[in-house]
Amino acid sequence: MTTYFTDKSLKYLRALARHNERAWFQAHKADYEAHVREPFQRLLADLQAPLAAVSPHFRSEPKTVGGSLFRIHRDTRFASDKAPYKSWQGARLFHERSRQVPAPSFYLHLQPGNCFFGGGIWHPEPPVQRQIRQFIFDNPGGWKAAAHAPAFRRRFDLDDEDMLVRAPRGFPADFALIEDLKHRNFVAWRAIDDGVMLGPRLLPTLGKDLQALAPFMDYLCAALDLEF
Repeated sequence: MTTYFTDKSLKYLRALARHNERAWFQAHKADYEAHVREPFQRLLADLQAPLAAVSPHFRSEPKTVGGSLFRIHRDTRFASDKAPYKSWQGARLFHERSRQVPAPSFYLHLQPGNCFFGGGIWHPEPPVQRQIRQFIFDNPGGWKAAAHAPAFRRRFDLDDEDMLVRAPRGFPADFALIEDLKHRNFVAWRAIDDGVMLGPRLLPTLGKDLQALAPFMDYLCAALDLEF
């Protein structure tokens, strides 16, 4: 079975966190290419088949520019933290229409001690938030099946970061799923042990995760009038 990342991948990211400066990054760019970007690109290529089996409308694109892999460079223009690089590497498996309209995506995160996989829509604009909330309000049974099925919740957690304190405007506080409407992000995720990220079980594990996340992602696509 295939492995992708190694101890050197995590060692590099730990070192980058300690030496987050352009001179160090340039001096060790070959290590980034060999131990982080290139294995991630191989993984993205190998994820194409299991992703297509889940949905023909999502893409796992391994190309260097404009593909699934996020840039390691941080956008520091409006950030108080001016560190030029991320201390992790992430990739999104994106919807084919994501460049035209807001869309959910799958996401894989490589970071020492904080690897995870998930899917959903992160920090949607207020009109998109309201569209998803309204869809949940109008279709609560489908949401319960997609987001609260026991097998699903044993595997994934719903992101509860920065939730509303009160019911969102326009929705009754006594709605049975009101806590779900308080979410700002509609994301399900699960931690992945570093040993799994470095081992031969990574690809089949992610294949199972894609299948398990499919009903949740299908629901969000329906909420946003997207094909799944």
